[in-house]
Formats: sequence, C-alpha cells, structure tokens
Amino acid sequence: MRIHRKLSKTVPGLAVLLALALSLGTGCVVRQGTNPVKNSVVVYTSVDQNYAELVFADFQEKTGITVLGGFDTEASKTTGMVNKLVEESKNPRADVFWNGEFAQTLLLAEKGVLAPYGSPAAEGLPSKYRDGDGLWTAFGGRARCILVNTDLLDPEEYPTSLLDFTSGAYPAEKTAIALPLFGTTATQGAALYGLWGPEAARDWFASVKDSGVRIVDGNGVVRDLVADGQLLFGLTDTDDALGAVEKGAPVEILFPDQGPGADGTLMIPNTVALVKNPAQNPNAKAFIDYLLSPETEQFLLDIGWIQAPLREGTQGTVPVLDTYPLDLEEIYGHLERSKEELSELYLQ
Repeated sequence: MRIHRKLSKTVPGLAVLLALALSLGTGCVVRQGTNPVKNSVVVYTSVDQNYAELVFADFQEKTGITVLGGFDTEASKTTGMVNKLVEESKNPRADVFWNGEFAQTLLLAEKGVLAPYGSPAAEGLPSKYRDGDGLWTAFGGRARCILVNTDLLDPEEYPTSLLDFTSGAYPAEKTAIALPLFGTTATQGAALYGLWGPEAARDWFASVKDSGVRIVDGNGVVRDLVADGQLLFGLTDTDDALGAVEKGAPVEILFPDQGPGADGTLMIPNTVALVKNPAQNPNAKAFIDYLLSPETEQFLLDIGWIQAPLREGTQGTVPVLDTYPLDLEEIYGHLERSKEELSELYLQ
C-alpha cells in the first residue's frame, strides 16, 4: 500500500495563530514554584516546537488560558523532558505532558509521575489507546513506512515487507534503517519482539546488520539518502517521508506488510497525561480535553503534525492501514529487553 502525496488543506486563521504562537515565547517555562502565571497551564512536550506552539496558540485563542511550554532540545528528544519530569516529581512544575510517542509516557506512568484523568473528549478513541487506570490517552500520530526512490526502482520492483531488507533481492548497502536504539526505530524493535517473539526479532536485526544494510543516525537521514538517490529505499516515519514528497523528491511512500495474513505496520500515536501534583491546576484538564477533541485531531492533521488519526471516520493524510495487533502496553513491555539486546548487537 502506498501514498503519493500529502493532502493539501488550509488552516483557518493560521496567520493569527502564528502571531499568537510567537507571543508565547521561545519555550521557556515561566511558572515559578507554586505561583503560576494567572490563568495559565504548563505543558511539557516532546512535540516539535513549531507545531506545538500553533496548538498552544489555538487553545489560548479558544479558552483565554495561556500555555507556558517546556520543550525538549533536539539532542535529548523526549528523554530529556522525561528525565526532567522525574527529577521534578517531588515539586512538580508541569501540569500536562504531551508526548509525540508513547513509550516514554508509559515509563512515567510506571514511575508514578502521572495522575489519573479520564477525559470525556477521549470518547471515540479505541480502548487499546486508553490506559485502563486513566494515566494516559493516545491519539493521532504517524506510521512506519518504507520510502522508495522512484528513479531507481520501477513499481513492480518495490519492496512490500520488512523482510525485503534481508531477502537478498536488493543490494543491502543500498537500503537503510535508523539505529534501533533510539526513537521510533527502538519502538519498532520492541514491537517486533512482541509480534515475532524475541528470538526471531533479534535474528532479523542481526541479519539486517550482517547483510550490510546501512545503519544511520535517524529517520531523517534515511529520508535524505533515499531522496538524494543514494539508497533504493529505507525505513522511516510518515512525517519524515512526507517532507521529501512535499519538496518534490522522486520518492514514493509504501506501507509494508499490508493485506490478508500480513503483519501490518507500526502506528506511533501521540500521548497526553496529567502530571501528578498536590496543587492540581484545573486548566490542565481543560487542555487535555482540548487536545483529545475531534476538532483538535483535525487541526493536527491540517497543520501536518499527525498523519494517521485514531478515530474511525476521520480522514488522515495516510490511508487506513493494517497495524500490528498489539496494544501499547505489550510493546512497552518488550522495550527494555529489546534495547538491551540490540545494544549488544549494534554497539559491538
């Protein structure tokens, strides 16, 4: 299954929202101790700042509540913010954590950093994307995909499965994945441990390494190498892949392992959670309700932060996909072992 281009949509009032976003500042958290800025909410997020600030501005415009954002640096994406939340847990500064993925959110739940909140706005989201104790809720996100250079391969030659990376049908050095110890490729590893079993998944990653598949620093690097014609294809995420499509690169986005009897592909949803705080800010629940609403899901699609909504009936940038038959807890449950074993394999 493939997608040729991103749907083009117009976001009403985008110029107004951009101006509002700029007024929110550069991401420094203004809240000090127990004296927050009047009528505000502090949101720590791993989401790219240019997207997050549009959302903060939209929320502020609709509610009058000021969002004080705390952002990760690119070098410590997600993990830096998670470490900060753990360090601050005895004296929390954040009210809400909005994560562009899910594994680190589940880690915070495990560490007791989050508080339960079952948002009424989560109605319509599948139960597999909602924590049974209300500690987090997942919503729209991105999907794992294979980006192909169309100048180098004809359609009848396109890969259709992750197994094509190790099948011998393609020169391995002309394909690539990101190092599977960080980000969504690490999550992919944990998911395959759950889907195929630990031994089979580790064997596949060993075959990837031994066959000469290029191991690069991130999904964006995979995209750039495919777009530049240095690779036939590579494994990446829809947000990175669509960046190449929008720049007019000779590429096509494919979704592996689709159809009857196939494994499906991995979906990486966003998650949002209430941070445990003795002095709970009522604006925190208002922000979570806003973020989980169908209207905001559509807004996130329109601005390009997400490509795959989780609500049925919402049209995304990508088609409706066959996805892994695993819930988020199952994937997270394999993460520690998969990262440990893949570290031994790839850092030798």
